Amino acid sequence: MSEQIIIFSQIVFIDLVLAGDNAIIIGMVASQFPPEQRKKIIFWGIGGAVLLRIILTLMTAYLLQITGLRLIGGIALLYICYKLYVDVIKKSSNESENIKVDSSSFLKAIWTVLLADFTMSLDNVLGVAGAAKDHYGLLIFGLVLSIILMATAATLISGWIKKYTWIGWVGLIAILAVAIDLIYTDLKILVL
Repeated sequence: MSEQIIIFSQIVFIDLVLAGDNAIIIGMVASQFPPEQRKKIIFWGIGGAVLLRIILTLMTAYLLQITGLRLIGGIALLYICYKLYVDVIKKSSNESENIKVDSSSFLKAIWTVLLADFTMSLDNVLGVAGAAKDHYGLLIFGLVLSIILMATAATLISGWIKKYTWIGWVGLIAILAVAIDLIYTDLKILVL
């Protein structure tokens, strides 16, 4: 039971740290349009992110069962840890704020949001799937939590992370622990 509590805690902190990116991008893109189009961009952006998270979660949970892919996933999470470390230490804004937004067309704005959703959903899904291991109930919980956080409280959470850097540190440590566990699990299998 204590393993499930640790996994649960890791999933919550991973979601807290990584869920805000999607909401920030959606808000940035939507802010450049009139109010009637803003609502549509937010709707399609969150809808696209939800769909991507479901698809990526199903794929990642399956793929992480293949020997060698956990090692790759762990290395990818180490890179995400490095990026989060830089953001926490420098207290700088996320790289998502550097994305150029073409406000000339509604469809280009939707495309920008969906592309950003894909890249930012992948890190969240990889972290949650890695932390959940073979606990599919916790994996589903992580997926649902990330969607709820992104759709309702992600902007608030991203503000908390900027204001209270310790939240970012806790999330960073949780992601680092998952990365090390993924790498160790596959190295143990590959060496034996």
